[in-house]
Amino acid sequence: MKIHNLRDLWIDELKDLYHAENQILKALPKMARAAVDEKLRSAFKEHLEQTRGHVKRLDKVFKLIKMPAKGRQCKGMEGIIAEGKAMLEMGLPEPVGDAALIAAAQRVEHYEIAAYGTVRTYAEVLGEADAAKLLEATLKEERETDEALTGIAERVNAEAVEGDQDQDARKPSRNGNGKVKKKRQPALAAR
Repeated sequence: MKIHNLRDLWIDELKDLYHAENQILKALPKMARAAVDEKLRSAFKEHLEQTRGHVKRLDKVFKLIKMPAKGRQCKGMEGIIAEGKAMLEMGLPEPVGDAALIAAAQRVEHYEIAAYGTVRTYAEVLGEADAAKLLEATLKEERETDEALTGIAERVNAEAVEGDQDQDARKPSRNGNGKVKKKRQPALAAR
């Protein structure tokens, strides 16, 4: 699609968001399975349901402007999700792995906050008041999710620091043969 004016740009951005949201729908269940912290797992599951609602709202926006609801490849979200996947594959110890999951999730939220803020503003300028209201509702939910993740991060990050200090303070134990016993850390990717 060639972009000739702000309306074309708005539609292009909506398509980008549509693809991004559908990528997030695929990533969130994996993140929920990988989370060890129950509140974090629950937050991912709740956001999965919200994301389904975001896609439905975008469907309504496309219907309002009489355009087919379809996405355009969102390379930005692909990159953010790829970074999150790489973190999962690192096999980080608990709760460092949860801290990494939160960081990845907040990158997603910040991308969405920026994108929804933009398309909402374009809708307002273009006189698309009904579309602007739908987009504002999603923007509000994205901000709330980011705030909830920050709250969880404050606790999880503190636990990660405590775990680091506990690990540093412990001397390796030895078995009966005098050899150092190694404690096995579970890998997040295996969960």
